[in-house]
Amino acid sequence: MAGIPAVLLLLNSCASSPHAADENYILVADNTKIAYWQLAMQGLSHAAAEMKCKSNVLGPDGHDPQAEHDAFKHAVALKPSGILVSAADASILTPDINAALDQNIPVITIDSDAPDSKRLFFVGTDNYSAGMIGGKMTAKLLNNKGNVVIFTIPSQSNLKDRLQGYQSAFADHTDVKVMQVVDMNGNSDMAFDNAKKLLDSKAKIDAFVCLEAIACPAVADVVNRANMAGKVMVIAMDTDPSTVDWINKGVISATIAQKPYTMAYYGTKLLDDIHHHPISPLAGDWNKNIFSPIPTFVDTGAFVVDKTNVGSLAKGPAPVSGQ
Repeated sequence: MAGIPAVLLLLNSCASSPHAADENYILVADNTKIAYWQLAMQGLSHAAAEMKCKSNVLGPDGHDPQAEHDAFKHAVALKPSGILVSAADASILTPDINAALDQNIPVITIDSDAPDSKRLFFVGTDNYSAGMIGGKMTAKLLNNKGNVVIFTIPSQSNLKDRLQGYQSAFADHTDVKVMQVVDMNGNSDMAFDNAKKLLDSKAKIDAFVCLEAIACPAVADVVNRANMAGKVMVIAMDTDPSTVDWINKGVISATIAQKPYTMAYYGTKLLDDIHHHPISPLAGDWNKNIFSPIPTFVDTGAFVVDKTNVGSLAKGPAPVSGQ
């Protein structure tokens, strides 16, 4: 991507930056107790340890966009060196992000973007591409024919992009049909209940697809209880331990893995560089400036995990030097 060389230059300059004792980087997210965000927290903490500065995580334990809004306002009140945020609902957080930039606090979105805000740039998955990867894989597993039910959270921009990716992939395989898109509202119980209702109805379902982390372990549980493993495909998102367990048991066929650790680690390093080498004006419309010192989007990548490579997920990050 065109912006990546600029990012590499930022990281090279970051290595020699001085760090004050009160330097603090905050990650704000929704549903912070799930395994996905625990991985991101490791990335944040690792980056802060390398830079010998502080880090913090704020946000609700469950899916609650309004509570994330409150957490973000609290983060701004702390006057941090920079904020990473995953926007559960961009329409709610956009004014908050803009207010932070207007107070000269750098903000980078990770995981789920708020593209209409003044955020500096987005670090995360190319979600349309991730949806295309999942859609092509699902079509292949179904031999290009079948009915698919998709579980999502419609308010999240990243999930909208993934859904479009799946739909585009299926458009190339006209016998793969999306028969229903289910709003599971960030609640695994809703995913479980809807999957069970659909299977109990004897509807002709060939695959369940989950566009976020917490739905598919619940859906896989339903498929397993119905003795439909191998008859109804389950395609997951992310590498929640329960998802990995269902892959090993042969109930989930595969998952599309993101890199939340990388998003938080890399995003923190980039915030650090912006803190030490401020761009002016901070809230400038850099997306439409050919001399912008920052990119618009940094793609952290996504890849397929199935039984052939699921063991690789057990590896952890390298320890921080000197600790």
